[in-house]
Amino acid sequence: MAAVTMRLPQARGHLGTSAPRGAEKHLVAPGDTITTDTGYMRGHGTYVEDDKLIASVAGVVERVNKLVCVRALKARYNGEVGDIVVGRITEVQQRRWKVETNSRLDSVLLLSSINLPGGELRRRSAEDELAMRDYLQEGDLISAEVQSIFSDGAVSLHTRSLKYGKLAQGVLVQVSPSLVKRQKTHFHDLPCGASVILGNNGFIWIYPTPEQKDEEAGGFTTNLEPVPLSDREVISRLRNCIVALVTHKIMLFDTSILYCYEASLSHQIKDILKPEVMEEIVLEARQRLLDLEG
Repeated sequence: MAAVTMRLPQARGHLGTSAPRGAEKHLVAPGDTITTDTGYMRGHGTYVEDDKLIASVAGVVERVNKLVCVRALKARYNGEVGDIVVGRITEVQQRRWKVETNSRLDSVLLLSSINLPGGELRRRSAEDELAMRDYLQEGDLISAEVQSIFSDGAVSLHTRSLKYGKLAQGVLVQVSPSLVKRQKTHFHDLPCGASVILGNNGFIWIYPTPEQKDEEAGGFTTNLEPVPLSDREVISRLRNCIVALVTHKIMLFDTSILYCYEASLSHQIKDILKPEVMEEIVLEARQRLLDLEG
């Protein structure tokens, strides 16, 4: 019979801010006055009333020169050209796929925006359209890049690179898009033996680091070989570490995830989700990040 852990309720401690020293965040709620200076320009998440710039959402005030906007702390994904996203195919339509990317509207992946198997470059024919379900079908997970934004806010994707395409075996973690830090690359091969794709849309994919890159696959062949237990344990530990960081509102990027992973090595994988263990490893990871910035 499996053991059952009983826990008594207790007050949760406050970890404090994760911002660098000297860079405290200006948080506002809807209706708060951001500034009365008429020299500022109104950005997303703000409106003007009685010569006051007022927040329309709860979030962090960001200023770029004279432009003031409020980045919502919790919101659906708003796509930007060049973003890396992880999504799930929801529907196969005429010459396009619909993709769930955690945004208000389903994203679109056009048949003309993918690499054909083998990397062949040519115009798409009726035969290609009939074979669309052979490439991607409902339920498949993909990595892609945002190509453009439609007038209604829907996102158009492309996978015209061998680093994008169909995802094979791994674990998907869904977090708030505001917790994923924007970086030059969102594909990371971590030294612990697993890799992560940090989607700007808040979908994070954790998978075993491939031994060799398949350059001829065109992004549509998936390796379904059994994953060794050691790799599964690393992936499970990384997943729990990401959940711990998200619980304490720590920004997700390769360094923060790796520091949290290293801090968790003295604990069992299942124990990472216990509140006291979670707080301990996140505190250690946060302190290393502050030391790195200082």
